[in-house]
Amino acid sequence: MRHLGSGTLRLGTALGVALAAAGTLAMAPAAAAVTPGTATITFNCGAFGSGKATLTATQNGTAATISLATSAITSPIPIGANSVASTLTLTKNGSGTTTFTGSSNPAIPAGSQVSTGPLRGTVAAGDKLAATSLKVVVFGVTATCNATSPQSPGPFVF
Repeated sequence: MRHLGSGTLRLGTALGVALAAAGTLAMAPAAAAVTPGTATITFNCGAFGSGKATLTATQNGTAATISLATSAITSPIPIGANSVASTLTLTKNGSGTTTFTGSSNPAIPAGSQVSTGPLRGTVAAGDKLAATSLKVVVFGVTATCNATSPQSPGPFVF
């Protein structure tokens, strides 16, 4: 009878652990995907201006985030990180509405477009969301923006 050394035992144990881990990963649920991941829309923000916005959506289960940057609003002064409170309103499945909110933003230099997000919201499988309006509050000043074009290439599908 041949004696197996401890090196063989360690190799066998490591291989067994690796196979078990691979099996666990294969059985884990996949992260949900949003399509499209990025969309554009045009906003009119009244006296603050108008312009294009780029929206980027992500999803993890029923939690979803949308980040956006828009040339419709530019900052006349530097804005510190996490100083912009935003509410993005979207049509939900063609009839109702839902909102995504947040107070996260990168630092915004004077003269730059406003970026905000991630804005957080809740979704269900199959939800179709398209942006309709955006409210941005900076230093107590509120800019309300209304969509002047449809979201392109179409609504986010979660």
